[in-house]
Amino acid sequence: MPANQKHLLVPTTLAAAGRAILEGRGDVRVTTYAPSLPPAELHALLHDAAGIALSYTRFGQAELDAARGLQVVARIGVGFDAVDVPALSARGIPLMVAGTANSRSVAEHALYFMFALAKRGAQLDRMVRQGRMHDRKTDLPVELAGKTVLVIGFGRIGTRTARRCQAMEMTVLVHDPYVPATAIRDAGHASAPDLDAALDQADFVTIHCPKNRETIGMFGHERLARMKHGAFLVNTARGGIVDEAALHAAIVAGQLGGAALDVFDPEPPPATHELLQLDRVLASPHMAGVTAEAMAAMAEVTARNMLSVLDGTPMQENAVNPEVFRMRS
Repeated sequence: MPANQKHLLVPTTLAAAGRAILEGRGDVRVTTYAPSLPPAELHALLHDAAGIALSYTRFGQAELDAARGLQVVARIGVGFDAVDVPALSARGIPLMVAGTANSRSVAEHALYFMFALAKRGAQLDRMVRQGRMHDRKTDLPVELAGKTVLVIGFGRIGTRTARRCQAMEMTVLVHDPYVPATAIRDAGHASAPDLDAALDQADFVTIHCPKNRETIGMFGHERLARMKHGAFLVNTARGGIVDEAALHAAIVAGQLGGAALDVFDPEPPPATHELLQLDRVLASPHMAGVTAEAMAAMAEVTARNMLSVLDGTPMQENAVNPEVFRMRS
């Protein structure tokens, strides 16, 4: 490899739009790797890498120790619970995420889940296929209009979900302790600083917060019991924020009307998972942020994120730990 070329590792899942940007640079050499590559093989690739893009590969101290010349780590997405951010920061290495590239996709998926729960989409489909149309009025669908939705998290995705719910003539409550109430009200929504107090007002609760020490197990037995009787829970954020055993119990007991989950802990869930046996649970395979458009957009942003750091003009708005750029100056 020529001395002036930087070696970048990208997973095979990086869409062509991102690879084209990287491969168009004469000062970059790109190596693709399988996201499921055994750690020892990944470490061997990292020895001369200046940057790595990650899909679902875990990245921690062992990977850092193998990558002495690393300058940037980029996630093809916005979640980073599988990355040791403090370890990266200690080395002065930024973790870059895809910004708003898939925010619209996730917000649409959350709204789709709400529609499917309210309109009993899966049950009605089965009813027709099984020749049971005469049962159609035994458990009537409901409308979204006039219902109250509680949006947990008012960041890139939560803001977009809230707007879509508002367009459906829903009353929107927002809980986010890190966003000023004035910003929530200025967006046309009601601030709900006390999460527990807001739960019994909401017909739908949709989760859009990161997974961290504050949010793991956020929705357990006690909090689910506080929810409005017959309400629906939607999680397109991360598995582990909702206690799955507690959710199963709440649905079986009739406390909740149902749930829709794009994420589980662990993933993939076994086919025998107790939630997947319930008629009132909808599931998707961690696909909320994965559309054709979002994959292309995330790939492009990931490529530009990496190159911006290597070029000394980092896109700091996409950095999880922007303080590392101050360390470099």
